[in-house]
Amino acid sequence: MTVPQALDQILVHLITSTKYCTPSITPALRPRLYEYMAGTLERMGCPSMQIAGTTDHIHVLFLLGPALAASHVIGEIKKSSAKWMKTQGVNTFAWQSGHGIFSIGEPQLDRILNYLQSQEATHKKVSFQDEVRWLLKHQKVAYDERYVWD
Repeated sequence: MTVPQALDQILVHLITSTKYCTPSITPALRPRLYEYMAGTLERMGCPSMQIAGTTDHIHVLFLLGPALAASHVIGEIKKSSAKWMKTQGVNTFAWQSGHGIFSIGEPQLDRILNYLQSQEATHKKVSFQDEVRWLLKHQKVAYDERYVWD
Protein backbone atom coordinates (compact mmCIF):
# COMPACT_ATOMS: atom_id res chain seq x y z
CA MET A 1 0.00 0.00 0.00
CA THR A 2 1.39 3.41 -0.92
CA VAL A 3 0.66 6.61 0.94
CA PRO A 4 -0.40 9.50 -1.29
CA GLN A 5 2.06 12.34 -1.56
CA ALA A 6 1.10 15.89 -0.62
CA LEU A 7 1.97 18.21 -3.47
CA ASP A 8 1.70 21.95 -3.30
CA GLN A 9 3.05 25.16 -4.72
CA ILE A 10 1.60 28.27 -3.19
CA LEU A 11 3.07 31.51 -4.51
CA VAL A 12 2.45 34.43 -2.16
CA HIS A 13 2.73 38.16 -2.89
CA LEU A 14 3.11 40.16 0.33
CA ILE A 15 2.98 43.94 0.43
CA THR A 16 3.50 45.94 3.61
CA SER A 17 4.63 49.43 4.47
CA THR A 18 6.68 51.03 7.15
CA LYS A 19 4.71 52.42 10.08
CA TYR A 20 2.95 55.62 8.92
CA CYS A 21 4.70 55.15 5.53
CA THR A 22 7.86 56.64 7.02
CA PRO A 23 10.58 56.69 4.31
CA SER A 24 13.11 54.77 6.40
CA ILE A 25 14.30 52.06 3.98
CA THR A 26 17.18 53.97 2.42
CA PRO A 27 18.65 52.97 -0.95
CA ALA A 28 21.85 51.98 0.88
CA LEU A 29 19.99 49.66 3.28
CA ARG A 30 17.57 48.21 0.75
CA PRO A 31 19.74 45.43 -0.80
CA ARG A 32 20.96 44.30 2.61
CA LEU A 33 17.41 44.29 4.02
CA TYR A 34 16.23 42.22 1.05
CA GLU A 35 19.10 39.79 1.56
CA TYR A 36 18.29 39.51 5.26
CA MET A 37 14.60 38.88 4.53
CA ALA A 38 15.44 36.29 1.84
CA GLY A 39 17.64 34.46 4.35
CA THR A 40 14.86 34.50 6.94
CA LEU A 41 12.41 33.07 4.42
CA GLU A 42 14.90 30.42 3.30
CA ARG A 43 15.48 29.27 6.89
CA MET A 44 11.71 28.91 7.28
CA GLY A 45 11.46 26.75 4.16
CA CYS A 46 9.86 29.52 2.09
CA PRO A 47 12.25 30.48 -0.70
CA SER A 48 11.90 34.04 -1.92
CA MET A 49 11.49 34.66 -5.62
CA GLN A 50 11.66 38.47 -5.58
CA ILE A 51 11.89 41.21 -2.96
CA ALA A 52 11.45 44.80 -4.08
CA GLY A 53 10.16 48.12 -2.84
CA THR A 54 10.92 51.72 -2.09
CA THR A 55 11.74 53.81 0.97
CA ASP A 56 8.32 53.24 2.57
CA HIS A 57 7.11 49.79 1.56
CA ILE A 58 8.13 46.37 0.39
CA HIS A 59 6.83 43.59 -1.85
CA VAL A 60 7.89 40.00 -1.19
CA LEU A 61 7.12 37.15 -3.57
CA PHE A 62 7.79 33.75 -2.01
CA LEU A 63 6.79 30.10 -2.02
CA LEU A 64 4.86 29.21 1.12
CA GLY A 65 6.30 26.15 2.84
CA PRO A 66 3.86 23.22 2.99
CA ALA A 67 3.55 23.08 6.78
CA LEU A 68 3.40 26.83 7.44
CA ALA A 69 0.62 29.37 7.79
CA ALA A 70 1.11 32.57 5.80
CA SER A 71 0.31 34.66 8.90
CA HIS A 72 3.13 32.97 10.83
CA VAL A 73 5.66 33.52 8.04
CA ILE A 74 4.67 37.17 7.63
CA GLY A 75 4.84 37.78 11.37
CA GLU A 76 8.36 36.32 11.50
CA ILE A 77 9.55 38.29 8.47
CA LYS A 78 8.26 41.57 9.88
CA LYS A 79 9.48 40.95 13.43
CA SER A 80 12.98 39.80 12.50
CA SER A 81 13.54 42.44 9.81
CA ALA A 82 12.37 45.24 12.14
CA LYS A 83 14.94 44.07 14.71
CA TRP A 84 17.59 43.92 11.98
CA MET A 85 16.77 47.47 10.82
CA LYS A 86 17.29 48.67 14.39
CA THR A 87 20.75 47.05 14.45
CA GLN A 88 21.50 49.12 11.33
CA GLY A 89 20.82 52.36 13.20
CA VAL A 90 17.17 52.90 12.24
CA ASN A 91 16.15 52.91 15.91
CA THR A 92 12.50 53.86 15.39
CA PHE A 93 11.87 51.41 12.54
CA ALA A 94 8.57 49.55 12.51
CA TRP A 95 6.30 47.93 9.96
CA GLN A 96 2.62 48.83 9.76
CA SER A 97 0.49 46.38 11.72
CA GLY A 98 -1.37 45.16 8.64
CA HIS A 99 -0.37 43.87 5.24
CA GLY A 100 -1.76 42.71 1.93
CA ILE A 101 -1.26 39.13 0.86
CA PHE A 102 -2.31 37.69 -2.46
CA SER A 103 -2.02 34.28 -4.06
CA ILE A 104 -0.30 34.21 -7.43
CA GLY A 105 -0.92 31.59 -10.10
CA GLU A 106 1.94 30.25 -12.20
CA PRO A 107 0.57 31.96 -15.36
CA GLN A 108 0.87 35.35 -13.58
CA LEU A 109 4.42 34.81 -12.35
CA ASP A 110 6.39 36.57 -15.09
CA ARG A 111 4.05 39.57 -15.04
CA ILE A 112 4.35 39.87 -11.24
CA LEU A 113 8.14 39.53 -11.34
CA ASN A 114 8.36 42.31 -13.94
CA TYR A 115 5.99 44.47 -11.90
CA LEU A 116 8.09 44.05 -8.75
CA GLN A 117 11.32 44.79 -10.60
CA SER A 118 9.85 48.09 -11.80
CA GLN A 119 8.95 49.45 -8.34
CA GLU A 120 11.26 52.46 -8.55
CA ALA A 121 9.79 53.56 -11.89
CA THR A 122 6.21 52.79 -10.81
CA HIS A 123 6.46 55.00 -7.75
CA LYS A 124 7.68 57.99 -9.73
CA LYS A 125 4.11 58.08 -11.10
CA VAL A 126 1.92 56.21 -8.59
CA SER A 127 1.72 56.61 -4.81
CA PHE A 128 1.92 53.61 -2.49
CA GLN A 129 -1.68 54.22 -1.43
CA ASP A 130 -2.90 54.22 -5.04
CA GLU A 131 -0.89 51.07 -5.72
CA VAL A 132 -2.54 49.29 -2.78
CA ARG A 133 -6.00 50.47 -3.84
CA TRP A 134 -5.35 49.15 -7.35
CA LEU A 135 -4.09 45.79 -6.02
CA LEU A 136 -7.12 45.42 -3.75
CA LYS A 137 -9.50 46.25 -6.58
CA HIS A 138 -7.66 43.98 -9.03
CA GLN A 139 -7.75 41.09 -6.52
CA LYS A 140 -11.41 41.86 -5.66
CA VAL A 141 -10.64 42.34 -1.96
CA ALA A 142 -13.32 44.22 -0.02
CA TYR A 143 -11.85 46.78 2.36
CA ASP A 144 -12.67 49.83 4.43
CA GLU A 145 -10.33 52.73 3.61
CA ARG A 146 -10.39 53.87 7.26
CA TYR A 147 -8.55 50.73 8.38
CA VAL A 148 -6.01 50.22 5.61
CA TRP A 149 -3.34 52.71 6.70
CA ASP A 150 -1.41 53.07 9.95
